Amino acid sequence: MRVLVTGAAGFIASRLCRRLLDDGLDVHGVDCFTDYYPRWIKARNLQPLLKDRRFKFTEADLTDCPLGRILRSVEAVYHLAAQAGVRASWGRTFESYLRHNIAATQRLLEAAKDRPLRKIVYASSSSVYGLTPDLPMTETSPLIPISPYGVTKLAAEQLAYLYFKNHGLPVVSLRFFTVFGPGQRPDMAFHKFFKAILEGREIPVFGDGSQTRDFTYIDDIVEALRAAERVGTAGEVYNIGGGHRERLSGLFPVFEEITGRSVKIRRIESQKGDAPHTFASIEKARRDLGFSPRTPLRDGLEREWAYIHDLYERRSDRAAG
Repeated sequence: MRVLVTGAAGFIASRLCRRLLDDGLDVHGVDCFTDYYPRWIKARNLQPLLKDRRFKFTEADLTDCPLGRILRSVEAVYHLAAQAGVRASWGRTFESYLRHNIAATQRLLEAAKDRPLRKIVYASSSSVYGLTPDLPMTETSPLIPISPYGVTKLAAEQLAYLYFKNHGLPVVSLRFFTVFGPGQRPDMAFHKFFKAILEGREIPVFGDGSQTRDFTYIDDIVEALRAAERVGTAGEVYNIGGGHRERLSGLFPVFEEITGRSVKIRRIESQKGDAPHTFASIEKARRDLGFSPRTPLRDGLEREWAYIHDLYERRSDRAAG
């Protein structure tokens, strides 16, 4: 079986590709290397995959590449390609979000609608909930995104449903809640925090740290993606989260314990588009997908710290040499 993974050089997708290869599948990865964060990090994600003869990689933009040819040889699609980032989605850069989150998704769905695919799994985001009054957030909670990014992820989700309803395309959407772990993007909080600690700098914290998040470890996300492709119900949406929430300020002592270094904090004004709280109800995913998050937050943080240490210490050593 050959599967297509879009956004293959990214944090989640590269980890998914490794799992798919370990499961014995042939994988075709596609990525256009948007400049949202450094290319060398994405290249590092790809490096071990490229050594596997069952992995094929194409550098291409979904908005103008020959999707019909790419889809001809695959049986399932994991669509993770997107322009990420809540805070960067305002102003002139919004055009990139329209292109990579909405237009690319529509073009992929259009190309796939006449293909005999087993499943298309679309990676959505908890950002679609925004200011919903429900905690925990359920799949039927009001959707009130408060960032342009969240609006584009919701639009793509709705496109996926339209193609299911009108063309029978077997699409399943997963709403991810704050994914962390080794490989996490450099714009995300834990990556920024650990890098600042490593370099002896202050941790940049938006607001007073009272915001809460439902943190989900990367391997649990990958398990959910695999389950969605195998047993997810076409046309449905599932929350994928850790199933509990943590106050950001309550994690600072944990960072000190893990790193063995003191944490210095620099307060920054709260940013437009940041939801004050996220908390996933995962009962639907438990029932339909057999999803059960298994990695405790502390364990996942320790693994991410080891990754950050290796990522930047080795790069410093190479630069010095």
